[in-house]
Amino acid sequence: MSSSVLYDAQGPRAKRRNVVYSIVFVLALAALLWWVYQGLSDKGQLDWEKWKPFFAGSEAWTTYILPGLKNTLIAAALSMVIALPLGAVFGIARLSDHAWIRVPAAVIVEFFRAIPVLMLMIFGLALFAQYTNVGSDDRPLYAVVTGLVLYNASVLAEIVRAGILSLPKGQAEAGQAIGLRKTQVMTSILLPQAVTAMLPAIVSQLVVIVKDTALGGAILTFPELLASVSPMSSYYGANTIASFTIVAVIYILLNFSLTSFASWLERRLRRAKKSTGAVLGPTAVADAESTGATV
Repeated sequence: MSSSVLYDAQGPRAKRRNVVYSIVFVLALAALLWWVYQGLSDKGQLDWEKWKPFFAGSEAWTTYILPGLKNTLIAAALSMVIALPLGAVFGIARLSDHAWIRVPAAVIVEFFRAIPVLMLMIFGLALFAQYTNVGSDDRPLYAVVTGLVLYNASVLAEIVRAGILSLPKGQAEAGQAIGLRKTQVMTSILLPQAVTAMLPAIVSQLVVIVKDTALGGAILTFPELLASVSPMSSYYGANTIASFTIVAVIYILLNFSLTSFASWLERRLRRAKKSTGAVLGPTAVADAESTGATV
């Protein structure tokens, strides 16, 4: 029996057992899907009348879905634009050699990271209602963005700090050895290298931001995408399953687009790093020296 570094190759009995397990799993999954289909069909949730508003007309989209999607994108975009640089600042501040910078930054990050984002939204709504002149129509948006920024900036700060600490210490020591200041070492050496390592975790947090906008619709009456399901399903004859399905597909496409863009950006950054590591051969060095170029 052949073996590999990670595991032993399967024998005939193990292969047959895995085939049986696979067949049982497929049959169980098919039975579950059939049970769900039959339940929905018996309740009339698969009737064309329930799905017709989304495929045979534009009223459902222009009246409910698109306005809700617009508000979701606005809240998510504002939260991302504010939370990303704020999280980077606090993450770098937590690595400071000065205690008067490092300790307050750590307290702020741990404080807001420990509070549920929904509670931050509720506090934000009360704050804008009592101490500002923000109109009642705009308060839910401000409260949602405030809660998302405070919570996700603290999480992103930890991602930035962990990404920088994951780099070898020799990187910072080499920068200091050639006379760079700590700020220059951070901005020119550590951060550019850490961005690629941090990107998957950052994108995951951005996806969380998009989904957490739904909390504002559930509690703060913020008219986002998920909040459009209730009035829409009531108006079109209680087509709750159809409405939730369409909204869920929109969320999936939105987050898939975000992760796909991040994957493309990560590959591009890795290729850019590899392309800057070219080594000149002896002939190229001699040619450069003969022309007076600096190597």
